Amino acid sequence: MGAIKDQMERIYRDVPPADIPWNNEAAPEILVRAVAGRVPRPRRVIELGCGAGNSVVGLARLGFDVTGVDIAEAAVEMGRRAAVKAGLACRFVAADTVAELPFPVGAFDFAYDWELLHHVFPEGRPSYVRNVAGLLAPGGTYLSVCFSEQDPQFGGRGKYRKTGLGTELYFSSEDEIAALLAEHFEIEELKTIDVRGKRGSHRAVWAVGRRQA
Repeated sequence: MGAIKDQMERIYRDVPPADIPWNNEAAPEILVRAVAGRVPRPRRVIELGCGAGNSVVGLARLGFDVTGVDIAEAAVEMGRRAAVKAGLACRFVAADTVAELPFPVGAFDFAYDWELLHHVFPEGRPSYVRNVAGLLAPGGTYLSVCFSEQDPQFGGRGKYRKTGLGTELYFSSEDEIAALLAEHFEIEELKTIDVRGKRGSHRAVWAVGRRQA
């Protein structure tokens, strides 16, 4: 993950926030509805791949106890500044989500990654999902949203595609995500949806799983 960390540090350090494609100014409405509809406030929520922390701050405003994790220290610092500016007690941690995470087992009730998983290639995904499961209390919920192989962006062909920022993404099928989650989660929702982004809509696999006891 060293190459990904270096790429993300460069992006968050050198690219204006408005020009980072995934850096939305507010938490996506569909994400807010998913969290608010499943987790009573003020329950413990963690975002994996939180970027500049906009969704963390947005959910904290709604009364959730939110922690954000990102591999890029530069992104985490942006999140911390945003939380201080908003007067919110969010927590931000710089860590590699495929490696060991610095949280107790079962520390959270809801975990989500909003378009992080397509940065995690197949060889790292079992470790990643095992980490997510370890973060959740039994019965806790995991939401994942990642680029679908049906999406036509970045050439529209192949599982691995290069972006204009120099990153490489892995595009998933619903079957892949189902198989990935099966060991640790009971899948409650699995579908391909249109997600509105800063530069138009794209196709994404939406998966919701409940942590097995």
